[in-house]
Amino acid sequence: MTISLLCTPLQAADQEAGKTLYSNNCAQCHGPTAKGMASFPSLTGRDANYLKSRLETYRAGERVGANSALMIPNARDLSDEDIANLSEFISQNFE
Repeated sequence: MTISLLCTPLQAADQEAGKTLYSNNCAQCHGPTAKGMASFPSLTGRDANYLKSRLETYRAGERVGANSALMIPNARDLSDEDIANLSEFISQNFE
């Protein structure tokens, strides 16, 4: 009996697209190095799965913490690909 597992390769995140999204949409509040500013939390050291989950939650309009009212409109129009690119860019470049 042979068992074969069907696996699809993970799509590599587009780092340039993630960088552009971060620069245009996130850096104003989270800072140019993602260390956070004022009441906006640091994103440094967060893994991609955590960031992806949070962005998907905000995109769905769900409240998560005090800054939800600011994050929900920012995440609303992000595609799955945008979220993947952004999450990978942040996790790989801001440790």
